[in-house]
Amino acid sequence: MNLKDFKAGVYKKQYQYNSFSPAKINHNWFWNDPKINVLLEMAVKSLGELNAFTLIVPDVDLFIQMHIVKEANTSSRIEGTRTEIDEALLNKEDVSPEKRDDWQEVQNYVKAMNFAIAELEKLPLSSRLLRQTHAILMEGVRGEKKTPGEFRKSQNWIGGSNLIDAVFIPPHHEEIPELIKDLEDFWHNDNLDVPHLIKIALSHYQFETVHPFLDGNGRIGRLLITLYLVSFGLLSKPSLYLSDFFEKRRVSYYNALSRVRESNDLIHWVKFFLNAVIETAEKGKRTFKDILALKNQVDEKIVTLNRRAENGRLLMQSLYRKPVVTINDVSHLLELTPKSANALVNEFVNLDILHEITGQRRNRVFGFSEYVRLFNQD
Repeated sequence: MNLKDFKAGVYKKQYQYNSFSPAKINHNWFWNDPKINVLLEMAVKSLGELNAFTLIVPDVDLFIQMHIVKEANTSSRIEGTRTEIDEALLNKEDVSPEKRDDWQEVQNYVKAMNFAIAELEKLPLSSRLLRQTHAILMEGVRGEKKTPGEFRKSQNWIGGSNLIDAVFIPPHHEEIPELIKDLEDFWHNDNLDVPHLIKIALSHYQFETVHPFLDGNGRIGRLLITLYLVSFGLLSKPSLYLSDFFEKRRVSYYNALSRVRESNDLIHWVKFFLNAVIETAEKGKRTFKDILALKNQVDEKIVTLNRRAENGRLLMQSLYRKPVVTINDVSHLLELTPKSANALVNEFVNLDILHEITGQRRNRVFGFSEYVRLFNQD
C-alpha cells in the first residue's frame, strides 16, 4: 500500500459512543515522496554510527544504564510525573515524601526496560513480552488496579473525563486480540520489503492507536521502539530513546499521531518519526563522545589517589551506572569502614568529581554532577 493512500480506520457505533477501529498494517508499504527516502537514509546512517559507539566504547554497559534512567524519567514525564533525573537517581529514603509516587513510577520503568532487554536475549519481540513488561511497569503505582500485564477487557479513552467528552476513543476491547496479532505478524513477516525504521514508525502509531492496556500505553509504546531496534539487530545495545525528542515536542508528537487518525496523513507521521531518530541518534553520539572525554579526565585524577586508586576505580564503575552515592553506599560497595569510605568520598570531592547535593551536614548525598549534566544537555 502507498503511504499516501492509507485509510486509518473507521468509527464504530458502541453504546452511547463511537470507538475508532484502525486498519491493519501487516502488508507491504511504499511511497512516492522523495523526502522520506532522504530522511530514511540519514536516519539509518545516524543509527549505524550510534551503534558503532556502543561497540567501541569500553565498558559501555556502565553508561547504558544512565541512558535507561533518562528514558524512564522522560517517558514518565510525558505521562505527567514531575521527577527530575537527579531525583530519579536517589534512594527512596532520600526522596521527599510528596514525590515518592512519581519516583516509584520511574524506578518501575527502569526495572521494566532492563527486564525486557534481558528477555530479548532468549525470546523474540512479542505481545507476551510487552504484557510481562507492562506488569512490571504498573506494579505498586498509580494504575496498579488496571489489570497490569493484561490487555484490556473494557473500553478506555484518551482525554476528557469520560467516554462522552473523550478526545479519542480507541477500538472496542473485543477487537484487540486480532489487532495485536496483526501487529505482531507485521514485526516478523519476512515476506515484506519494508525498511525496519518504517516498520517501527508504523508500529508505534498502531500500538498507540490500539491502546491495548487500560493504563501505561504511552510508556510501553515508546519502550517498544527501543525493543524493536535491539530485537532486530539495528542496535547492539539499547542506546536510542525517543522520549526526550517527543517530550520536548509533546504537542507536535500528539498532533502527528492524531493527524493520521483524523486525516489519514501517515506520511507526516513517518517524517516526524524519522526526524526524531536522526536528531536523537546524533545527540546520542555527542553524549558518548562527551562521556569518553570526561572518563579520560577522571581517570587522570584517580591515578593521583595512589594507595586509594584501586578503590577509586571501583567506585567510578559504580558511579557511571548510578552517579549518586552516600557514605553508607560506598562503605557497603567497597567493604570499607565508614571512616575509610568517608575519606575516599572526601578525596573525590577534593578532586571535583563528586559534589554534595543536599546541603545537609548529616545524611549527605554526593553526585557525579558533571556526568549527570551530559544527559541533561540539549
